[in-house]
Amino acid sequence: MRQPVTAYLGLGSNLGDRLDHLRQGVELLQSHPAIRITRISSVYETAPVGPVEQPDFLNLVVAADTTLSPEELLSVAQEIERRLHRVRTIRWGPRTLDIDILLYGDRILHREELTIPHPRMEERAFVLIPLLEVAGNLRIPGSGATVRERIEKAPDRPGVRRTPYRITPANPVMG
Repeated sequence: MRQPVTAYLGLGSNLGDRLDHLRQGVELLQSHPAIRITRISSVYETAPVGPVEQPDFLNLVVAADTTLSPEELLSVAQEIERRLHRVRTIRWGPRTLDIDILLYGDRILHREELTIPHPRMEERAFVLIPLLEVAGNLRIPGSGATVRERIEKAPDRPGVRRTPYRITPANPVMG
């Protein structure tokens, strides 16, 4: 049996009932026997990134202890996206649910299908702000910078708006 590793996942939705998609994504992650959600950030609303005209996103970050490998965790995340009708047609296009592995312990991984730390997280305040909420002054593997230090340099910081919404899984294991 593997030792649990703390992973940080970013969830985003900008199609349909965005808040419900986030709620379902968190609950489906929590229901997996090898994933234990320990912290959930506030929900933030942000303008989309990329060249495609689309609605604003709701975003959050979860901290989860898991015994899954990074590749297994990616597979679970992609299956949850499929269950919530994610269709991958346009890069950075609209989606019902997007789940990104931001960090996996202190691992650095460069594979075609998975890069950890997430390759664009350090330049996106909509990831860094909720990550700070659940991870404090965590140092980002490979860069040596803290999440807080990276937020100061994120160009889209003013566009990240905290909403009054909170997501709590049906059977929370909050620590």
